[in-house]
Amino acid sequence: MVKVVFLHPDLGIGGAERLVVDAALALKSRGHEVRFLTAHHDPGHCFPETRDGTLSVTAVGDWLPRSVLGHCYALCAYLRMVYAALWLVVASRWDYQVVFCDQISACVPFLRLNRWARVIFYCHFPDQLLTQRRSALKRLYRAPIDWLEETTTGMADCVLVNSNFTAGVFRDTFRSLAHVTPAVLYPSLNFSAFDATVDPPGDLVPQGVGTVFLSINRYERKKNLSLAIRALGKVKDTVPVDQWPTVHLIMAGGYDNRVVENVEHHQELVSLAEELNLTDHITFLRSFSDAQKRTLLTHSTCLLYTPSNEHFGIVPLEAMYMKCPVIAVNSGGPLETVGDKETGFLCDPDAESFSKAMRKFVEEKNLSKKYGNAGRDRVEKKFSFNAFTQQLNKVVEDTMKLEPRGGWVMTTFVTLLFIVGVGLAAILAQMLG
Repeated sequence: MVKVVFLHPDLGIGGAERLVVDAALALKSRGHEVRFLTAHHDPGHCFPETRDGTLSVTAVGDWLPRSVLGHCYALCAYLRMVYAALWLVVASRWDYQVVFCDQISACVPFLRLNRWARVIFYCHFPDQLLTQRRSALKRLYRAPIDWLEETTTGMADCVLVNSNFTAGVFRDTFRSLAHVTPAVLYPSLNFSAFDATVDPPGDLVPQGVGTVFLSINRYERKKNLSLAIRALGKVKDTVPVDQWPTVHLIMAGGYDNRVVENVEHHQELVSLAEELNLTDHITFLRSFSDAQKRTLLTHSTCLLYTPSNEHFGIVPLEAMYMKCPVIAVNSGGPLETVGDKETGFLCDPDAESFSKAMRKFVEEKNLSKKYGNAGRDRVEKKFSFNAFTQQLNKVVEDTMKLEPRGGWVMTTFVTLLFIVGVGLAAILAQMLG
């Protein structure tokens, strides 16, 4: 039995959160002792396992700012994770042997202050590739953060990534870490969570609709949700007139009132639907329960998955397991999860390409069932929770065999860099504001 602490920035609802929750459940099923430490946990906006007592969750440092005058979100996120790491090492008095952290690697050197603990870092995707640098000030601000990400990622005992695609990006981005070979640990599905009773569609799915397209993703601009709406507009222009009234799109998205982008982008999408005269054919759903997700996937004809270069993407797996075919962009994780012309279609990220695939489901009524059954078989064979559990358990066991390599030198250096970085961030925020 190994005592494992999962350290995660914000234990809300999303693909990264689903992965770490499943990882904790997997290790717990093998008899390991697991608990969560996070900077933020809202019982009203989280996965049920973190709310109902299945997993122990402790939140610290939520009083720290998320930004400096509306800027420097990355640095503040780093600061919150470092605080949580220091609380774990210095103040918690917890007995632990392994820390599994993800998303933000800046906490790794601080975790090393406990020289007997091993650190596993799960890299969903290099953070430095998720931001734009449109000004000299932004490039100046990001330079030390990018260096910090690369340096601290290399300090983990074990580095995991979520797909072969991300492994390639990792190698191309972190050039100084040529000696680090990240292991691929595919996210999986806990099938039991999707085998529960499926509720009737009720008000979730409009009555009298023959073809239901479904989009499930957070209301973030990088998810390219407008692609689904524009593609629906193309379908309207090309399907027979008598078939169009039976076509509907449900935009179901993770939504948090605290996140400005969620609020703004939801309104942008509503405005786009109005502009294209599609309002009567689109339902916008802001956040939903696991039970509602099962209902949506069961009663939908096809899932539209619109992000480009998505690191992995757990939603296509959920859809295929529920026998819902997938139309996805032909890049990133879906290349490894979706079988083109087998469990759905892989398309160029434009409305014309997506609409052509969508029309096939409108016109070929048996296609959804055929591809849906194939999708279920694919997930059961390649992405089972048992396979995920077995691989992760081996990672933990192998990590425990490594010699501890804690120390103070790098931690002291990183601490000084952080102090300088916070001061620089405050100055830049004032200049930008």
